[in-house]
Amino acid sequence: MAAKKTDLPTAAIMRIAKASGAERVGADGAASILLLAEEYIGKLVREATNFASEAGRKTLKGEDVENASQII
Repeated sequence: MAAKKTDLPTAAIMRIAKASGAERVGADGAASILLLAEEYIGKLVREATNFASEAGRKTLKGEDVENASQII
């Protein structure tokens, strides 16, 4: 089975995982984290876009992302 191409760098995921307490992260674990992180980011951006749109803006602001994070 071919791995899905992701936009996030694996090395960054590994650093975050280790900084969060993981002693070691296997390749399959990193791949799972990557896919779930990208899914979460997609949901966050879609919801934040709704907040920006309701405010009559095209540009996402920090407040839009904060508000979106409270929903998802």
